[in-house]
Amino acid sequence: MILLIDVGNTNIVMGVHDGERIVSDFRLSTDARKTSDEIAIEVLSLFQMNRLRAEDIDGVIISSVVPNVMYSLENMVRKLFNVPPVVVGAGVKTGINVKTDNPKEVGADRIVNAVAATHKYKRSLIIIDFGTATTFCSVKKDGTYEGGIICPGIKISADALFERAAKLPRVELMKPEKVIGKNTVVSMQSGLVHGYIGMVEHLVKLMKTEMMNDGEEEPLVVATGGFSRLMKSGTDVIDAIEPNLTLEGLKLIYDKNKK
Repeated sequence: MILLIDVGNTNIVMGVHDGERIVSDFRLSTDARKTSDEIAIEVLSLFQMNRLRAEDIDGVIISSVVPNVMYSLENMVRKLFNVPPVVVGAGVKTGINVKTDNPKEVGADRIVNAVAATHKYKRSLIIIDFGTATTFCSVKKDGTYEGGIICPGIKISADALFERAAKLPRVELMKPEKVIGKNTVVSMQSGLVHGYIGMVEHLVKLMKTEMMNDGEEEPLVVATGGFSRLMKSGTDVIDAIEPNLTLEGLKLIYDKNKK
C-alpha cells in the first residue's frame, strides 16, 4: 500500500492506494504548530477508523504548498511507517515540462494535477482546482505546463465579505434557486456563487481563445477541489470533475520515482 499526502493551506488530504485504486481517503486540518507526534496520533486514529494498518504501508509520497508543515510531517512518516517519503519537488520525475518564467514558483499541487489529467485524458487541458485559492492551469497535449491563473477561493471571498461588512452575516455556500435575492442571505449566496461562476466562465473563455490561437485543440476543462461540484452545478464550461485528481497524480509520480 502507498500513502499519498497532499498538503494544502486548509487541509492535509491523505489517500491509501492499494493495487489499482484508492481504497480510503481522509483529511486533517493543516496546522504548522503540530508536532510529528501529534500528527502521528491523528493519522493512527484515522487508520483505525478505516481499518488500515501502518505496517502495511510500503511507501509514502508528499506534495505540499505549506513549507512550515513539512519538518513535522516528514518526521511523522519516518516514525510511523519507517520509510523515507518521496517529496514532490526538484529532482523528482513528473513527466511534465514546465515552461513558466520560474518553474520553481509553480505549486507542487498544480504539477501533480497536470500529471494525473494528462495521463487520463491525453489532450489539451484547462485544470481548475477549487481550493483555498482557485487555480487555473493550461496544459498542452504533450504535457507541457504553460502557466495559469490564481484567484481567491470562493470561501476566502465569502469570509472577506462577512468580516469586512458589519451588517452582513456568514452564509452557507450554496446556489440559490433564483439570482435575484429577496433577503440578505439569498442575495449574498447569489453574489458569491453566481458571481464566482461568472468569473470561471469568463476566465475559461479567455484561456481557450489564447490556447487555440497558439495552435492547440480546444482544451478539455477538468475541475477538482472541494467546491468543484458546486461550480459545475451552475455552468456547462466544466467538462469533467475529478475529486481525487491530486491523489491519483501522486501515485503516478511515485511509480515514476520508486526505484
